[in-house]
Amino acid sequence: MATLSLTQFLTLDGVHQAPGGPEEDTGDGFDQGGWSVPYDDEDFGRFMTEVFRRPTAFLLGRRTYEIFAGYWPQQTDPDDPVASKLNGLPKYVASTTLTHADWPTTTVLGGDVAQEVADLKGGLQGEIQMHGSAGLARTLFAHDLIDTLHLLVYPVVLGKGRRLFAEGVTPSAFRLTDTRTTGTGVAIHTYELAGRPTYGSF
Repeated sequence: MATLSLTQFLTLDGVHQAPGGPEEDTGDGFDQGGWSVPYDDEDFGRFMTEVFRRPTAFLLGRRTYEIFAGYWPQQTDPDDPVASKLNGLPKYVASTTLTHADWPTTTVLGGDVAQEVADLKGGLQGEIQMHGSAGLARTLFAHDLIDTLHLLVYPVVLGKGRRLFAEGVTPSAFRLTDTRTTGTGVAIHTYELAGRPTYGSF
């Protein structure tokens, strides 16, 4: 059985929207895209290279799939650790609007997404990776289907934008398994799902 991991870029106030560029996602009038770019450094690159050594498949939401499919197929350097995996490994995109995918080795999951992802985890081995895809992630959180979180927390507050852990998210507990900080101040935390929160009183 495969595990499912999520790698997500977040601001200090929890915003995940459009980290990579001004035009990446302007939904709801968001005009602060590209907020992660000034913090790119060698430490960040090393971490991402480590992440992309591990997957056996990828799971993407429709918006992230469209962003990736518009860029990565043109990156053909076989020594690029990200491009070689994204272009070569199986990819699954969860969407009720896509009927087919042009990016080779991509399958569209168009039914009950929670059930399809559960079946996918049961039928594969290794690590299925999600990158971005926060809308899909929120659905999967509700069904305890995400096993590992890699949260890259950037030292910036935006005050608006879509948040990963929005109002109504399923209460969940996680166990911190790794943490590091890049030279530009990005805190990288890795968590494993640990069930439901427990409560007490002081």
